[in-house]
Amino acid sequence: MYITSGELAKRFNVSIRTIRYYDQIGLVCPSKLGEGGKRFYSAEDCLILQKVILLKSLTLPLEEINRIIKNQSTESILKVHKSYLEEQVSNIQKSIAHTNSLLNILRLEGTINWEDLISLVVPSKQNRSWSSFFSADEQGKLRESLPKLEMDSPSIKMWINLIRRIELCIQDNISPGSEHAKLIIEDIEILSEETFQGDQNLMNKFWKVRRSQESSNELNLYPIKQEIIDFIEEAYAIIQGQQG
Repeated sequence: MYITSGELAKRFNVSIRTIRYYDQIGLVCPSKLGEGGKRFYSAEDCLILQKVILLKSLTLPLEEINRIIKNQSTESILKVHKSYLEEQVSNIQKSIAHTNSLLNILRLEGTINWEDLISLVVPSKQNRSWSSFFSADEQGKLRESLPKLEMDSPSIKMWINLIRRIELCIQDNISPGSEHAKLIIEDIEILSEETFQGDQNLMNKFWKVRRSQESSNELNLYPIKQEIIDFIEEAYAIIQGQQG
């Protein structure tokens, strides 16, 4: 059973001009010609056009598509397409994670720089030399449990809220020795216990890194403002002094 070039174009949502061009270059040729050069396409011709459309979605040039169709099986073509889709999924997931990072920075700082927005289009490439600070076992623990800005999870929201509460204390001149500050420190300890799973040594090592703007930047971690670090450390010192 044959269909005309018009029916073929309609079935696969391509233009008549495209069908004719594919015929001219020998990519999708009709199996039968009628009076006046009218083109008729078989089921096999339809399959070839489907392959062309599939491979064209990978932005391959027509010459490469022609070579693949002549030398590759349908299974091979589907595998190529699957690989392409998996790559697209990976890129989308990375883009979502990066957008989440910017959303969390916006929640923390209340604004976003143009440079950060541009990085949505051209992501910055930063090396993370975690091995300079942590052992392989410690890196594994941190990767598993450390909240990340690219996450959209309750834990990262809780850390953001803690930082915002400290910023409000500083803004309102609330002392690190206040009851409000004490409650913030208790919440930090609860979250830290959950994050570091009771590993006090790892928590101390990580906090030492976070206290340093340079080290935080090297590991591509969100830099905590020095005034926030000072508030936390002063509040801890007051609480330890009271307990002692």
